[in-house]
Amino acid sequence: MIQQNNNFGNLKQFLNSSLKSHQVLHIALSYNKISDENASGLGSGLGKCNNLSNLTLDLGANQIGAQGASDLGSGLGKCINLQNLTLYLHYNKIGAEGASSLSSGLGKCTNLSNLIFYLGNNQIGEKGASGLGFGLGKCINLSNLMLELHENQISAEGASGLGSGLGKCTNLSNLTLDLLKNQIGPDGASGLGFDLGKCTNLSYLSLYLLFNQIGDQGAIGLGSGLGECINLSNLKLYLSQKQFIFICFGL
Repeated sequence: MIQQNNNFGNLKQFLNSSLKSHQVLHIALSYNKISDENASGLGSGLGKCNNLSNLTLDLGANQIGAQGASDLGSGLGKCINLQNLTLYLHYNKIGAEGASSLSSGLGKCTNLSNLIFYLGNNQIGEKGASGLGFGLGKCINLSNLMLELHENQISAEGASGLGSGLGKCTNLSNLTLDLLKNQIGPDGASGLGFDLGKCTNLSYLSLYLLFNQIGDQGAIGLGSGLGECINLSNLKLYLSQKQFIFICFGL
């Protein structure tokens, strides 16, 4: 019996494989000068993987822009049986429009329960972060989420939009959120805490918020919101020492 190949390091090989038969896939294409055209072709191929339940897709450090991300999201949105997704898209050129379109596709993966998503250094900004939240908010069965968004020019409004979406993921039990080196400020931190407080099934939370100028009031507001997570048993906060002291007043 010939064993099916589920690991691909070449785009053409994947596209020429038996797409409909894949249930588990690992596609490694980082540092491959993948363009929008390549990403669009990949998205088209993934959209034909009707039986796919587990996907690891490494596209880090390429040249994917808004169009490529949009087409990739469109393809992923057709993988209706997808339950576990690991997606590396850090260090591309996706931007706000690309992040929103990609997330819209992910929002159609309603059976998704585990998501690891690296999107750092893509200049997604306020609109991209809000679009990401909107899409993820539709993943109603999401229970484990790791979201890496460092250095993305995300403002208070962006953090609010992201948090609003995450607050709708009522089955979320484990969350790691990396917002290092953005611009969410005190209002963004407070709003994020308020929305995460709606995730009443959250038991594990790890938040990376260094270099965001959240200040004392932001730390207090964040703590106040997280205090509503009644089932939270494991909390890791990456803040300055002073901000950590103030957040304890809020909890």
